[in-house]
This record gives sequence, C-alpha cells and structure tokens, in this order.
Amino acid sequence: MLIDFHTHAFPEKIAAKALAQLAGRAKMTPETDGTVNGLLEKMDLWGVNRSVVCNIATNVKQQTSVNDFAIQTAAAHGDRLTPLGSVHPEAENIPEELERIHAAGLPGIKLHPDYMMRTIDDPAYSPILDGAAQLGLFVIIHAGFDVYSPNKIYADPEAILTVIRRHPKLKLICAHYGNNCLWDSVEAKLAGKNIWIDTSMGCKEGLFPSQAKRILEKHDSDRILFGSDMPWCSPLENVQYLESLGLSSALLEKIFCKNALALLDGAV
Repeated sequence: MLIDFHTHAFPEKIAAKALAQLAGRAKMTPETDGTVNGLLEKMDLWGVNRSVVCNIATNVKQQTSVNDFAIQTAAAHGDRLTPLGSVHPEAENIPEELERIHAAGLPGIKLHPDYMMRTIDDPAYSPILDGAAQLGLFVIIHAGFDVYSPNKIYADPEAILTVIRRHPKLKLICAHYGNNCLWDSVEAKLAGKNIWIDTSMGCKEGLFPSQAKRILEKHDSDRILFGSDMPWCSPLENVQYLESLGLSSALLEKIFCKNALALLDGAV
C-alpha cells in the first residue's frame, strides 16, 4: 500500500489558472492538471492507494471556500482522498472554523506561513495550534525554503523548535524532510524531535541520498510520512528515490503506509 501524505488539488473552475501561476513562479512542469480528477488519474497510474490533499487558505477571505471545497471533496472521494482544511491566523472565527473542520471528519489542517506572511512561531498562530491540539487535528506546515518568498524563511528549524516547546501535545508535520533546503539544520536540530516529517520534494531540491538516509534513520521511525507534493513531483520519482537509499524494508513499510494509517485512523 502507498499513501501520499502531501498532494494538492484545486476546484475545477480555478485549477488551470492557479496551476499556471504556481508553475510559472516555481519554473516547474506540473504532473497533473491540478484538478481532483487529475490527481485521481495519476494516483491510479502510479499505484497510490490514498492521498492527503493539502488545501491552503492563503488569505483570510479564502478560508470558508477552501474549507467548503475540502469538505465537498471528502464527501465525493473519501475512499481515495483525505482533504485537509486550513485556518488563517487573521480570521475572527478560528475556534468555530476548527470545530467545523473537525465535525466534517477532516483529520487535520494545512498552514503555509510564507503565504500567510507570518513566521510559524508568531503568537498569532497559537489559537489555531492550541485548538487543533485540543480537537486532535494534526497540522501540516510548509517548512523551509519556498520560491514564493526566496529571501525569507518563515518556518526555519529554530521557529519550529519554539512551536513544539509551546505546544507539546500538537501533532505537527513539517513538510519537505522537516525543512526544505536546510538539510544540515534538519539533521542537527530537528531529526529525532517531537514532529512528523514528510518526504516531499527532497529528491528534486538537491537533498543528497546519503544525507536523506541519515535524517530518516535519525528520526523517530514512527513519524516519517511518504509525500510527493504532487503535482510538483511524482510519487513514482519519490518512491524510487527512497528505495535507492538502502533503508530497511521495515522502515520503508512504515514510511509508505503504516505511519500514515496510524495518523489518519487516529491511532496516534
């Protein structure tokens, strides 16, 4: 079984425009057309059984529609897709929106501090993080470098350490091997800490296989999740990269599905 814990899809009416804008900024060719159906087609092609869809409220005005889309996607495709909600730190109804997400059966939320333009240790996130922890929702964050804000890291390792000190009961997932492109700091400061990490984009962002192996073997084996960041990187490419590292079969099984099942089914 293969569970991809880091994918994206957009409402059909805006998918083409959103994908074109993002692809132009990142100078990357997307692997899907950005729609839910496009994601499902590539999942079938590449043998992905289930995908977590990371929706993001990039501004406060989007929050309701983003979460409506997540809830509608779960209702239509819950057997294959697990959409996440998103809450913006400037929203006036943070507790109510977290309750709505939880009541709809969504297991977590996605935050992207680069788009929200606040470092992840900004106290403005505390109502979101505290509320998520109380409800048992996990929180995925973009961590490390992003082309959207190339001159500022909004979730660096030090900020993440501050967050987990403040919110020790939070189920925090740091995307991109814990911190995109800041691999030395991940290995020195984050590996082994009270976070989950996903494996998205490392193979495209210059993470040397030897260092990827060290990070994955140093981190808690129950807190590593397979992720691709599709449509920006294919699950197949990520599977091949992980299988080339010389990891044990037991660890690969945890990464590919067992750890994800534990989070998604509420066993953690």
